Amino acid sequence: MSSFLGVPVDAAYHLVSGLTGILTPALGGLAAVAAIVVFTMAVRLLLMPLSLRALRGQAAQARLAPQLVALRQRYGKQPERLQREMAALYKREGTSMFAGFAPLLLQWPFLSVMYLLFRSPTVGGTANTLLTHDLFGVPLGAHWLSGAGLAGVHGAVFVGLFALLAGLCWLSARLGRLMTAQATGTTAASPGLLVRALPYVTVVIAAFAPLAAGIYLLTTLAWSLAERMLYSRPKGWTALSTDHGSRGRRFPPERPSLTQSDPRRRRTASVE
Repeated sequence: MSSFLGVPVDAAYHLVSGLTGILTPALGGLAAVAAIVVFTMAVRLLLMPLSLRALRGQAAQARLAPQLVALRQRYGKQPERLQREMAALYKREGTSMFAGFAPLLLQWPFLSVMYLLFRSPTVGGTANTLLTHDLFGVPLGAHWLSGAGLAGVHGAVFVGLFALLAGLCWLSARLGRLMTAQATGTTAASPGLLVRALPYVTVVIAAFAPLAAGIYLLTTLAWSLAERMLYSRPKGWTALSTDHGSRGRRFPPERPSLTQSDPRRRRTASVE
């Protein structure tokens, strides 16, 4: 483990271990799993201002994307002019090209500490006792292909975890595409194979990580999706519930009201 992250990982270990002890009288064998979930949610709650700032930056990038493309087409052979025009555009909109990236980068040390805690067999030179606890009889330190492999309860627990992760990845990717399409006013185009596969990297990571790390990934992914839904409300829920196979179609514009249509209709309506 990196010495840079060793101290915070050790501190996080003692916090989660203490929380496990507090929850044990009420939850018994599920106390360690509950402690992982609660600790992850607490850290994500503290990081929520950064997360929402990143979402605002990403929304701004999506909104400005057509204008940035136009600038690149117009000044592609004039790099210095292109940089000035892009800087002016970002300044007018009150954002920057790093608005969606910098807040995510600032969260990286905290998220890395949690992931290392739930996958490291030793912490501070001693055994990570959190991994000795279990979920339905499956040790939190167990891997998918270790022990009983795909058979019995061991396989069922991991398959259930992967299914939940895959569902959250699908929802997150779908919502991201719909929100981008609505922000830019363009079509919700079908992405390429690589783009469709990228969100499921989390499932691949969980397949090679201990069960404890998989539970952490499930919790933090669910939190991220909830943040995106909260930020985009009510559009997020509306987009997911009304997009009945509209992939590749342009979002229909709002129909004008009677008073917004032809002036002759307004006069007729007033007479009636």
